[in-house]
Amino acid sequence: MSASSTSSAAPTGSVRERALALLQDHHVMTLATHDGQWPWAAAVFYANEGLDLVFLSKPQTRHARNLAQDPRCAVTIQRDYSDWPQIKGLQAEGRCSELQGEERTRAIACYGERFPLVARAGGAPLAIARALSLVAWYRFRPERLYVIDNTLGFGHRDELSGAELA
Repeated sequence: MSASSTSSAAPTGSVRERALALLQDHHVMTLATHDGQWPWAAAVFYANEGLDLVFLSKPQTRHARNLAQDPRCAVTIQRDYSDWPQIKGLQAEGRCSELQGEERTRAIACYGERFPLVARAGGAPLAIARALSLVAWYRFRPERLYVIDNTLGFGHRDELSGAELA
């Protein structure tokens, strides 16, 4: 683990614990992909399994098409802050994979715990049930992750990588 900071304030909890708390406190991530020529970013709802993030999307979306070409991507998670010293969030780079079989079933269950409307797709409004029948399920697995916390000093970030992400 490496850390950079402009303050000597001590973080509370391990970097992993703080990352997991941020994931529980938020619901939307910005997913950044590329098609070999142009970058693209899309906001998607996620549920986490540890530090892995599962999400759904139609395979025809630009970001899903990009991921089919190249699974490398990046995500950010944060609130919309107006006070810079209060900014907390997460930045990560890693890979996405489309889920099949048991992994897909597990992702749907995880997502349904976080978003009950998805769990009861059969009882959801017709428009939502139809939309859910058209999606693919994906997992983002970070290879490097940064926890940003300006309350510990402007520009403070702590890194998780390698075995620390497992």
